[in-house]
Amino acid sequence: MEIKFTKMHGCANDYIYVNCFDTVIENPNELSMKMSPRHFSVGSDGLVLICPSNVADAKMRMFNLDGSEGKMCGNAIRCIGKYLYDNNIVKKEKIDIETLSGIKHLSLNVKNGKVDTVRVDMGIADIIAKNIPVISSKEKVIDEPVLIGNKEYKITCVSMGNPHAITYVNDTKSIKIEEIGPLFEKNEIFPENVNTEFIKVIDRNTLDMRVWERG
Repeated sequence: MEIKFTKMHGCANDYIYVNCFDTVIENPNELSMKMSPRHFSVGSDGLVLICPSNVADAKMRMFNLDGSEGKMCGNAIRCIGKYLYDNNIVKKEKIDIETLSGIKHLSLNVKNGKVDTVRVDMGIADIIAKNIPVISSKEKVIDEPVLIGNKEYKITCVSMGNPHAITYVNDTKSIKIEEIGPLFEKNEIFPENVNTEFIKVIDRNTLDMRVWERG
């Protein structure tokens, strides 16, 4: 099967985009696993389908490189805004996109007929444990100790449409993120797995952050 796609990135978070207004993808989970591996295929963080919607201007479906479907990605949805406008599919500077975590609202900054930047309203962060979800006896998980790989970390959990665990560290560079990241992601307290942010505070205005994304 021949598939037309567009490669785009937001803040280096790169995905393969397929216009499903005129293309039907029967097996997006499998396709993401085939197209995403770097050096062996197109190479990306996953696959994003730009689909028609009955409740918004368009619908986003995103698949991680392991084939799992995610609910939301801020960088990916901004790329969709540019794609829709620049390809004359939705010629508006305010665009609504349907996602698995609800309808998100985009504001497009257009220069010389093309989208230069896109802002997305991600909504209010949700810190209620059951909504994230994270298994806890407490209503909110804020600076709580958890044992990951025989080491104790203090984590704060939050959802922006998908689950995140945040932990503060002394040095982000020395973290073996390919080893510790999956231990966070697959920990039993995260029933839908989790994205993990390792953060060092530089000063009141600056953070150094490394992210392990689920999938």
